[in-house]
Amino acid sequence: MAAPLSSLAQCPLAVLRCGSFRDSPLGRSVLSRVTRTLFSQTGVWDKDYRPEIRQKVEQWWHPRIMEQWRKDSLEEVLNPMGFDAFGLPAENAAIERGLDPEDWTRNNIVSMREQLDSLGLCFNWDREVTTCLPDYYMWTQYLFVKLFEAGLAYQKEAVVNWDPVDQTVLADEQVDESGRSWRSGAVVEQKLLTQWFIKTTNYAKSLLDALADLPEWYGVKAMQANWIGECTGCNFDFKLKVIVTNLQMVTDHVCPSCFFTLCLLGIPDNSEEDLCSARALNLKWSSVLKSNPDGTQTLINSAEFSGLSRTEAFNSITQKARELKVGGHLTSSKLRDWLISRQRYWGTPIPMVHCGSCGPVAVPVKELPITLPKMVSLSGKGASPLEFAHDWVNCKCPRCKGPARRETDTMDTFVDSAWYYFRYTDPRNTQRPFERHLADHWLPVDVYIGGKEHAVMHLYYARFFSHFCRDQGFVTHKEPFRKLLVQGLIKGQTFKRANSGQYLKREEIDFTGMTQSADKLEITWEKMSKSKHNGLDPQDVVQQYGVDTVRLYILYAAPPEQDILWNVKTDALPGVLRWQSRLWQLVTKLRGARSLGDFPNPSLLKKKEQTEARKIWQNKNYAIQEVTTHFTEDFLFNAGISRLMGLTNTLSSATIRVLHHSVEFEEALAALILMTAPMAPHLASELWIQNPLSPLLQKGDVLQQPWPTVDPEYLETPDFVELTVLVNNKGCGKVTVPVQVSKDLEAVQRLVLDSELGQTHLSERKVKKVFLSPRTALINFLIDE
Repeated sequence: MAAPLSSLAQCPLAVLRCGSFRDSPLGRSVLSRVTRTLFSQTGVWDKDYRPEIRQKVEQWWHPRIMEQWRKDSLEEVLNPMGFDAFGLPAENAAIERGLDPEDWTRNNIVSMREQLDSLGLCFNWDREVTTCLPDYYMWTQYLFVKLFEAGLAYQKEAVVNWDPVDQTVLADEQVDESGRSWRSGAVVEQKLLTQWFIKTTNYAKSLLDALADLPEWYGVKAMQANWIGECTGCNFDFKLKVIVTNLQMVTDHVCPSCFFTLCLLGIPDNSEEDLCSARALNLKWSSVLKSNPDGTQTLINSAEFSGLSRTEAFNSITQKARELKVGGHLTSSKLRDWLISRQRYWGTPIPMVHCGSCGPVAVPVKELPITLPKMVSLSGKGASPLEFAHDWVNCKCPRCKGPARRETDTMDTFVDSAWYYFRYTDPRNTQRPFERHLADHWLPVDVYIGGKEHAVMHLYYARFFSHFCRDQGFVTHKEPFRKLLVQGLIKGQTFKRANSGQYLKREEIDFTGMTQSADKLEITWEKMSKSKHNGLDPQDVVQQYGVDTVRLYILYAAPPEQDILWNVKTDALPGVLRWQSRLWQLVTKLRGARSLGDFPNPSLLKKKEQTEARKIWQNKNYAIQEVTTHFTEDFLFNAGISRLMGLTNTLSSATIRVLHHSVEFEEALAALILMTAPMAPHLASELWIQNPLSPLLQKGDVLQQPWPTVDPEYLETPDFVELTVLVNNKGCGKVTVPVQVSKDLEAVQRLVLDSELGQTHLSERKVKKVFLSPRTALINFLIDE
């Protein structure tokens, strides 16, 4: 079953239902039916697609396309949108402006929605989720409570990564290889703090093994596997009851990014290193391994595990540890638990209270959400701001009803974004995060589109939550995403002082005196950011070039996984502008022919013109085949646009009689407009209405048409193939040969020599050598002159 068009492009706009548009005969005029067009009042068709015409076309069609999307999306497509709205950037921006983070965030969301709408991006806004709203984060808190109840959320004192600029803790993966914060760029410091962790290590083996069942993820599977590491060991939770004063505890090693102390269980029977350590420390031990004559080893002095082989013992011991909830989960030596505590205000409150009698106690589900209190002022410095919200902090213990204090750290925003795809399936549910039958219906997600920066962190956390929810019985499946498309960034040019690191605006730079400046200027391309002064307002770009042009430029400038360096002087933007004009010209030509009453009459075409029409038919089918693949399988939208440009060239070079009288030209033009529609919907909508193809117009606007399909005849393997014959590298004609022998040099040579062409050009000449092309239908005879 073909996918609806909204799932075929990055910027879906409508649904094209499955089917064929070749069901009706062509040839009747529809000029009298053109009533929904932009120019219906005057009936005048502008021959050139000038900027002012482009603007009028987009203004006319934009509201109509959006309205049609709203109708279609109720039935057929789940294409939701939401806002990951908690976190440091919003809080820091609000502090700089003296605003409340909530007000700042809500206003930004309104602006972003308006920008998305202005670009013609259609989403199921009725399923919108926003992570900073209580109706969303109460369920983030609910899932945290479930993690705590399952023994997967815990608090401990640990040496942590501290960002001195953002004044908060960072997880290991948020520190780059040079020891700097992933967001602020500051050199990370180490602090000893009591923090909340999620025990993702318990799922290491499950997450690693599940990668084998996923389709190729463009290298991301390898990144995920490398992040997790080989899960050949297991962990155990030990309680240290007695510390012997004459014994020094030696840690195996300290991980240089995360400063996590790792202790390995030593077995002197099996390790020369452990044996030396035990002897050096004058430790006594009991042998637990017995070597057998066949080279295997069996456990001894190991209670109920005695007599088992090492493999059997490993499996039995880890299973018992899991039953006793003291570890036993297969994991790697490099993976660490997820540190989620953040010492900031603008985040999901951790739903825990600290009681002097009961210890840490989870807030009962019926009392959720624990909402953020209003704070008079925020500085972004020092301890968790929530510590100073005394009325909010002081509470009663849910268990003993005694005095207690709420947790004042908030969650890492990755916790909010690790389960949003579940909420999209049931966004207004007030009783639970989502209904299982709805999640099972819509998930796994068909295509996950994310930036390169999410290839490890967000994707790993999302996979963890999905595995956990499956174990909790919330869903049927383990993995949240089927296909993965890692997209590049749109980068802007940055200007930075080399000495101070200060980013400058372009207008602040005197380029003429730049070489004499004592403070050297670094010019690079970086991810667009207001702080780097290298961003641009989408509204300004749209105003200058139009919505369709911007959409086409983004898709055509590079493959999705590559970065785009935003520079409108490159060939990509002028190229898509020219292509739009050529599409307009094709419809202009056909309108001109039909306005004279010159209706298609294929019987008037001569043999040469019939051959030309046949080539148009072949090019059309080839384009449909290629573009469909690019849209649905490899996501090479730039290659898809190139193929459409190729079909445009074919139609633009058609002779006037083929344009007037061939069905093939009209069908190819219709397919061309249909395949252009997802990327340039406004232009395609106008061209479709103005295109005088009556049976097609009877089915409605372009975005309600079926996606074009390849003609069955094109897919059939031909019985014969036309072989081009060259004599001394010069073409002299063609010979038809059976397909089954078309790659057999001797058979083809004999057929050509016996043909009329062979008798004319080769019968009285000595053939020195014959070349049969392995790729194209061509044979070359080298003869004596």
